[in-house]
Amino acid sequence: MTGTLFPDHTPETAPAASRRSMEATTKRLGYLPAPVARMANSPHLLDGFLKISAMFESTTLDPLSREVLIMTIATRNGCHVCVAMHTAKLTALGADADLIKSLRAQHHQSQPQPLSDERLEAVRQFTLAVIATAGAVSDDTLRDFTAHGYTPQNALEVVLGIGAYTMSTLANRMTGAPLDEQLAPFA
Repeated sequence: MTGTLFPDHTPETAPAASRRSMEATTKRLGYLPAPVARMANSPHLLDGFLKISAMFESTTLDPLSREVLIMTIATRNGCHVCVAMHTAKLTALGADADLIKSLRAQHHQSQPQPLSDERLEAVRQFTLAVIATAGAVSDDTLRDFTAHGYTPQNALEVVLGIGAYTMSTLANRMTGAPLDEQLAPFA
């Protein structure tokens, strides 16, 4: 039923307010991802997600830390599209295969194993703590995060990332966004 409620739009069939974002995404990636085609049903959601995710990409968090946060949200929320997409991104960043495997396995384990990189584990744990406490993390949690080289600015950037990728994971699940063939090797 989700396919009929949330059709895969093209720039020609989408609401006019979604078209520019869809065309920009297609130009940047070389194809129109199914999640974007389905988010196009709400120009506000599509534009909001693309803007907030671009803002997150420009934060002072390093690329691997950002991807650890995204994969933490994607696995926590069970978004197979996001897991594949960000597995591809981690691979492109040259991330260690064990890191990728550990991040992907998080939702299959009741007690996920810590990441072998302590700094990246700190961002994963901090992300989970922010979610679990609705942002009311303890001073000890903040100290532990900053003891790994992160800053108070990074702590707030984690909130931005959580917002962006909670938005996309929930939308992808609601719309039943399928996996694009370009991401099949990373599924």
